[in-house]
Amino acid sequence: METSYLQKTPTSLQLHNEAKQFIPGGVTANIKFFAPYPIVMNRAGGAYLYDVDQNPYIDYNLCYGALILGHGNERVTAAVREQLATMGTTIFGTPHRLETEMAKLLIDLYPGIESVRYTNSGLEATLLAIRLATAWTGRKKLAKFEGHYHGGYDQVLISVHPSERERNHPPAVKPDSLGLPDYYTENTVVLPFNDLEQTAEILKKHRHEIAAVILEPVQGGYLPPDLAFLRGVRELTKEYGMVLIFDEVKTGFRVGLSGAQGRYGVTPDLTALGKVLGGGFPIGAVGGQREIMELCSPARGADILSNDPHQSSPSDTEILFHSGTYNGHPMILAAGLATIRSLQQPGTYAQLEEGTMKLRRGMEEILDRFGIPGHTVGEGSIFNIVLADQRVKQIQDVLRSDLSLRKELDVALLSQGIYIKPLNRFSLSTAHRSEVIHETLERFEQGVKRLAKGRWSRVSNQRCLSAYPSKEQ
Repeated sequence: METSYLQKTPTSLQLHNEAKQFIPGGVTANIKFFAPYPIVMNRAGGAYLYDVDQNPYIDYNLCYGALILGHGNERVTAAVREQLATMGTTIFGTPHRLETEMAKLLIDLYPGIESVRYTNSGLEATLLAIRLATAWTGRKKLAKFEGHYHGGYDQVLISVHPSERERNHPPAVKPDSLGLPDYYTENTVVLPFNDLEQTAEILKKHRHEIAAVILEPVQGGYLPPDLAFLRGVRELTKEYGMVLIFDEVKTGFRVGLSGAQGRYGVTPDLTALGKVLGGGFPIGAVGGQREIMELCSPARGADILSNDPHQSSPSDTEILFHSGTYNGHPMILAAGLATIRSLQQPGTYAQLEEGTMKLRRGMEEILDRFGIPGHTVGEGSIFNIVLADQRVKQIQDVLRSDLSLRKELDVALLSQGIYIKPLNRFSLSTAHRSEVIHETLERFEQGVKRLAKGRWSRVSNQRCLSAYPSKEQ
């Protein structure tokens, strides 16, 4: 870790050490940690974050992509204040008008959505989607793609972080956490992204067992699919009676108002949404074909938590239970609606993607100028930097890139005031205007210059050492 990082963030180190005494690892989610310690933030505004040592950063994490309008957007904060004042409370615990208003908007925007249920996170959304698919098909196996992340629960914590494999070998079923029951490894099928031939072979083998195929249509939010691959998966799932689930938690509103399904013209049976949908507040949603979604309608039978003698008992009918005290929280939906309405303004996406491409091309030019092999890869307002000569199509290509050098680059960028969790993707917001992009490229050049200088020094030292024979020789 660079000395400048340690020198600039002493209070973050102090607070992290204090947090470790009361919170496992000093963080409330594993994703928030990076070595030697994460930076503790204190305030934010627009495209900028400020840590507890008052260091400013241009933020390209944006709460892992959730803040597409940037920090403290006036339209969003005004909507939340107005909603709170109008309600006279924080939450009703009953139906309210914004639930229907948001549902109608999502149905209008997303080709694969005819009916909607809300959850409190993208994790819960994928969980409900899988339960719906399992109930609909009566099958028990789930097919997921190598390297795709759908939340931190047992059923999908498999092969998210795979090992390198030979190109002609199928992906392994690899548990990614302690405490996973064998049931999930035994009933999970892992597929290779952007490899239609091998995917077709595996799906055919398990065609009578798989309830659903779930995938990030853009892997990790930045690895685009081959259109033929995405269309092929859609056709195969139809042929074998499997439910196709698009996990659009990352791509929803990030690659356009209609997500990846709108961008690529491939319609899933079920869609999971989150992140941008909440305008910076926790939310998830599942939408899909009406007949599948109706499985969770209470009209089919009793609420399992109700003892009402006038309702049919759970044993009398088929019930798919779904509930949550905070589902469809009015303040969160107000923030989400304000966000979507801002994104619907003419020219918003064109400007956002134009800025993203300007940043990407500028970064590539700087890397090339300093002799560092690498390029950007992404879709819409998300991208990543891959330090490799060859183009990437799936997680295996990323694993073969120079990840150690990429981590060094990210640390150098942190020291230059560009905030990105090491090895993570970049997300932009409407607050990242041209002057912010320009400032970012200036800082990026300084970070790359420092990286290239350190790399040259290491190479020179190695050459000097190799010029003298060792004692063993």
